[in-house]
Amino acid sequence: MPSIELTPFSLAQRYIGIHELATNGDHPLIQWWLSLCGFPTDVTDEVPWCSAFLNGICWELRLPRSKSAAARSWLKVGQAIQWEDLRVGWDVVILNRGGIPNPTVLNAPGHVGLYAGSDLSDESYQMLAGNQGDAVSIAKFHPMDVLGFRRLTF
Repeated sequence: MPSIELTPFSLAQRYIGIHELATNGDHPLIQWWLSLCGFPTDVTDEVPWCSAFLNGICWELRLPRSKSAAARSWLKVGQAIQWEDLRVGWDVVILNRGGIPNPTVLNAPGHVGLYAGSDLSDESYQMLAGNQGDAVSIAKFHPMDVLGFRRLTF
Protein backbone atom coordinates (compact mmCIF):
# COMPACT_ATOMS: atom_id res chain seq x y z
CA MET A 1 0.00 0.00 0.00
CA PRO A 2 1.46 3.43 -0.92
CA SER A 3 2.32 5.88 1.84
CA ILE A 4 0.43 9.17 1.71
CA GLU A 5 1.87 12.25 3.40
CA LEU A 6 -0.70 14.62 4.83
CA THR A 7 0.71 18.11 4.36
CA PRO A 8 -0.84 21.49 5.20
CA PHE A 9 -1.40 21.98 1.46
CA SER A 10 -3.15 18.63 0.94
CA LEU A 11 -5.44 19.28 3.91
CA ALA A 12 -6.15 22.88 2.80
CA GLN A 13 -7.16 21.63 -0.68
CA ARG A 14 -10.11 19.84 0.92
CA TYR A 15 -11.54 23.23 1.90
CA ILE A 16 -11.40 24.84 -1.56
CA GLY A 17 -14.82 26.33 -2.23
CA ILE A 18 -15.73 27.13 1.38
CA HIS A 19 -16.98 30.72 1.18
CA GLU A 20 -18.64 33.47 3.13
CA LEU A 21 -22.41 33.20 3.17
CA ALA A 22 -24.18 35.96 1.26
CA THR A 23 -27.43 35.35 3.11
CA ASN A 24 -28.54 33.51 6.22
CA GLY A 25 -25.67 34.58 8.49
CA ASP A 26 -22.05 33.63 8.67
CA HIS A 27 -20.24 30.44 7.73
CA PRO A 28 -19.72 28.42 10.94
CA LEU A 29 -16.41 26.95 9.76
CA ILE A 30 -14.96 30.42 9.09
CA GLN A 31 -16.23 31.49 12.51
CA TRP A 32 -14.47 28.50 14.09
CA TRP A 33 -11.20 29.35 12.30
CA LEU A 34 -11.51 32.92 13.63
CA SER A 35 -12.17 31.59 17.14
CA LEU A 36 -8.72 29.96 17.01
CA CYS A 37 -7.36 33.53 16.81
CA GLY A 38 -9.26 34.74 19.87
CA PHE A 39 -12.50 35.96 18.28
CA PRO A 40 -15.86 35.02 19.84
CA THR A 41 -17.62 32.12 18.11
CA ASP A 42 -20.36 34.43 16.81
CA VAL A 43 -17.92 36.70 14.93
CA THR A 44 -18.97 37.75 11.42
CA ASP A 45 -17.26 36.09 8.46
CA GLU A 46 -16.67 39.61 7.09
CA VAL A 47 -13.56 39.87 9.32
CA PRO A 48 -10.41 39.18 7.24
CA TRP A 49 -9.81 35.46 7.75
CA CYS A 50 -6.82 34.35 5.64
CA SER A 51 -4.64 33.93 8.73
CA ALA A 52 -7.48 32.26 10.64
CA PHE A 53 -7.81 29.69 7.84
CA LEU A 54 -4.10 28.88 8.02
CA ASN A 55 -4.31 28.69 11.82
CA GLY A 56 -7.12 26.15 11.40
CA ILE A 57 -5.06 24.00 9.04
CA CYS A 58 -2.08 24.07 11.42
CA TRP A 59 -4.32 23.36 14.43
CA GLU A 60 -5.70 20.24 12.71
CA LEU A 61 -2.18 18.98 11.95
CA ARG A 62 -0.75 19.98 15.35
CA LEU A 63 1.76 22.30 13.70
CA PRO A 64 3.01 25.56 15.19
CA ARG A 65 0.67 28.43 14.34
CA SER A 66 0.54 32.17 14.85
CA LYS A 67 -2.71 32.20 16.89
CA SER A 68 -3.36 35.64 15.36
CA ALA A 69 -5.71 36.90 12.66
CA ALA A 70 -2.93 39.21 11.38
CA ALA A 71 -1.45 37.82 8.16
CA ARG A 72 1.99 39.20 8.97
CA SER A 73 2.06 37.24 12.24
CA TRP A 74 3.18 34.27 10.11
CA LEU A 75 6.53 35.98 9.57
CA LYS A 76 7.42 34.60 13.02
CA VAL A 77 6.20 31.00 12.51
CA GLY A 78 8.32 28.18 11.13
CA GLN A 79 11.65 28.57 9.39
CA ALA A 80 12.54 31.39 6.97
CA ILE A 81 13.31 30.14 3.46
CA GLN A 82 14.27 31.69 0.13
CA TRP A 83 12.27 31.84 -3.13
CA GLU A 84 14.42 29.14 -4.76
CA ASP A 85 13.73 26.73 -1.88
CA LEU A 86 9.91 26.94 -2.03
CA ARG A 87 8.00 23.71 -2.37
CA VAL A 88 4.33 22.88 -2.47
CA GLY A 89 3.10 21.18 0.67
CA TRP A 90 4.74 22.91 3.63
CA ASP A 91 5.56 26.49 2.66
CA VAL A 92 3.76 29.69 3.63
CA VAL A 93 3.80 32.93 1.62
CA ILE A 94 3.22 36.25 3.38
CA LEU A 95 2.22 39.25 1.25
CA ASN A 96 2.03 43.00 1.67
CA ARG A 97 -1.48 44.27 0.94
CA GLY A 98 -1.27 48.01 0.47
CA GLY A 99 0.50 48.61 3.73
CA ILE A 100 4.07 49.27 4.66
CA PRO A 101 6.31 46.97 2.59
CA ASN A 102 8.61 46.45 5.58
CA PRO A 103 8.21 42.88 6.95
CA THR A 104 9.13 43.98 10.48
CA VAL A 105 5.88 45.99 10.73
CA LEU A 106 3.59 43.17 11.83
CA ASN A 107 0.33 45.12 12.24
CA ALA A 108 0.15 46.46 8.65
CA PRO A 109 -2.20 44.95 6.03
CA GLY A 110 -1.16 41.61 4.60
CA HIS A 111 -2.31 38.31 3.17
CA VAL A 112 -1.10 34.79 3.90
CA GLY A 113 -1.51 31.37 2.38
CA LEU A 114 0.21 28.20 1.26
CA TYR A 115 2.54 28.13 -1.74
CA ALA A 116 0.78 26.37 -4.63
CA GLY A 117 3.36 26.66 -7.43
CA SER A 118 4.91 29.13 -9.86
CA ASP A 119 4.04 30.27 -13.35
CA LEU A 120 7.24 31.19 -15.18
CA SER A 121 5.32 32.56 -18.18
CA ASP A 122 4.17 35.62 -16.24
CA GLU A 123 6.59 35.51 -13.28
CA SER A 124 3.78 34.92 -10.81
CA TYR A 125 3.13 32.32 -8.19
CA GLN A 126 0.00 30.69 -6.86
CA MET A 127 -1.25 30.59 -3.31
CA LEU A 128 -3.95 28.47 -1.70
CA ALA A 129 -5.54 30.68 0.95
CA GLY A 130 -8.71 31.66 2.71
CA ASN A 131 -10.49 34.94 2.06
CA GLN A 132 -9.51 35.15 -1.61
CA GLY A 133 -12.67 36.42 -3.27
CA ASP A 134 -14.41 35.62 0.06
CA ALA A 135 -13.54 31.93 -0.34
CA VAL A 136 -10.83 29.32 0.06
CA SER A 137 -9.23 29.24 -3.38
CA ILE A 138 -6.02 29.22 -5.37
CA ALA A 139 -5.04 32.58 -6.84
CA LYS A 140 -2.02 34.19 -8.50
CA PHE A 141 0.12 36.85 -6.86
CA HIS A 142 3.12 38.85 -8.00
CA PRO A 143 6.54 38.34 -6.37
CA MET A 144 6.81 42.10 -5.72
CA ASP A 145 4.15 41.72 -3.01
CA VAL A 146 6.07 39.06 -1.04
CA LEU A 147 7.21 39.93 2.48
CA GLY A 148 8.55 36.48 3.29
CA PHE A 149 8.40 32.73 2.98
CA ARG A 150 8.25 30.30 5.90
CA ARG A 151 8.46 26.53 6.05
CA LEU A 152 6.13 24.92 8.57
CA THR A 153 7.93 22.44 10.76
CA PHE A 154 6.99 20.25 13.69
